[in-house]
Amino acid sequence: MLKHKNTLLFCVAVLVILSFTSFFFEVKWWSFLLLFLFWLTMTVWGSSDIRLGYFVKTHCNNPNEKERKIALSFDDGPHPITEKVLDVLQKYDVKATFFCIGKQIEKHPEIFKRILAEGHLVGNHSYSHTNKFGIFSTQKVIEEIQRTNDIIHTVSGKKVVYFRPPFGVTNPNIARAVTHTGHHVIGWNNRSLDTVIEDENKILKRVKNRVAPGGIVLLHDTSQKTVNVLEQLLLFLQSENYDVVPIDKLINLPAYET
Repeated sequence: MLKHKNTLLFCVAVLVILSFTSFFFEVKWWSFLLLFLFWLTMTVWGSSDIRLGYFVKTHCNNPNEKERKIALSFDDGPHPITEKVLDVLQKYDVKATFFCIGKQIEKHPEIFKRILAEGHLVGNHSYSHTNKFGIFSTQKVIEEIQRTNDIIHTVSGKKVVYFRPPFGVTNPNIARAVTHTGHHVIGWNNRSLDTVIEDENKILKRVKNRVAPGGIVLLHDTSQKTVNVLEQLLLFLQSENYDVVPIDKLINLPAYET
């Protein structure tokens, strides 16, 4: 599997070979440029695609799942819209996983409590969810994770071990941080793009086309269009005989410390 450490070792080895060879033969300057561009491309790709598990082990689906089981996950709540999402899930007797932002839990503790009261899982989605998260130091990432964990524990008594990095970004600092905190990094393999695509039918079609046993769907409980898509998606999954389960039942990893 493609990993940051393997890529780095490969690039260093090639750099040493090129440098050594340059003492005896002419080595074109663009050879070094190509090597740098290769390293840069792999680093950017690895940082932006959580499914690769490039910097840290990530759980984005259960590739060994043979039965028609799938998990729905919601990011960026709790939010007033979360209540509508919960209403739809309750209507269809479906349990999901909510990756919650610390500052949002502080704003809407009662909604957060309702998520848990209705049998859904919760995970850590950082405290601030700032677009600067990807350039935070290791210590700053640790502080974001621990602060949110403390808030969740204060409100619910639960110690979560699922962490989903904002925007799905991973890098060496985030990898070191989750190693320190002991969290499992949870990604997805079916991204709805419901925060980008405006047309509900296009969102639904995109998700439906990517549905497969063992998959994890990424949605956001912050928009009415997602509520509308959710109901149609659940009807589709029902018609296809899919069992929608919380992530812990799909990947066989506990969501909380015992």
